Amino acid sequence: MKVLKLTGLPNLLLLAVAMFIFKYGLLDRQGSFLPALDHFHYAALVFACVCIAAGGFFINNVFGFGKDEHPTITEAKGYNIYAALTLIGVGLGYYIASHVGKPLFTGIFIIGAALLYIYATSLKATVAISNIVIAIIMTLPIVAIGVFNLYPIISDDNYRLVKLLFELLLDYAIFIFIISLILTFVNDLANNDADYNNGVTTLPITIGRARTIKIILGLTLVPVAMLLYYGQTYIIELVYALGFGLLFILGPLVYFIIKLWGAATAKEFRHLETVLKIVLFFTAVSVAVITFNINYNVKG
Repeated sequence: MKVLKLTGLPNLLLLAVAMFIFKYGLLDRQGSFLPALDHFHYAALVFACVCIAAGGFFINNVFGFGKDEHPTITEAKGYNIYAALTLIGVGLGYYIASHVGKPLFTGIFIIGAALLYIYATSLKATVAISNIVIAIIMTLPIVAIGVFNLYPIISDDNYRLVKLLFELLLDYAIFIFIISLILTFVNDLANNDADYNNGVTTLPITIGRARTIKIILGLTLVPVAMLLYYGQTYIIELVYALGFGLLFILGPLVYFIIKLWGAATAKEFRHLETVLKIVLFFTAVSVAVITFNINYNVKG
């Protein structure tokens, strides 16, 4: 149980649920269109991403830069657990890539695992760059969904649909990247005292908490603007999807902005982290709501 906690279990569950929503709420709702991965191989893709993420969380929580030595896990045991999780993830990644006839796509998993290790052991000391790297890593599963499910089956007959789905996944990846970047900065604010004591150089330590909050507020306006733009441009006639987005994504973001302005304690910043994770969850759910609304309108 202690090992599971060190792998960031709640975050892993969020990742897995979000990836399954993209399959069963989007890819499998496109009529006769069949993605490259069936149920079994898609589950293997999810498990591969979860294992690599678990390895990254584990190495960061136990032996990461600025962490004290974990009293219950020896160095040998810790690295064995990390290696097992990462090798399972990369091995499954190779299996899936070979299944779709693109073994070089294994590189996505290798890059993700390498970035997580470098972040945990050294990159965390680099201001802002480490935050960007983590945000990129959090978007890689969305990229993997498109790469493994759509790219191998592109043909003249389905090109327009595949292109549309790729563009949709790209839009979601950009939105998730920005929310994830904001989340990393809020996490730095929550861990400010511990990071300072452990010699970890973060943005709040470098420029101060007040300036960091202003930067986060500015960044938060970007996803808010994206939601308003896409709502007006693409889903204004999808009543259910529009209402869902305003209530469950835009609403929490507005709440986040209001609460962030006066936040001062680690507890308040932890609460704001939870708000952003809720936004990420409902962002994934929204793809199923949009698909349902489109199909409902067509049948109606």
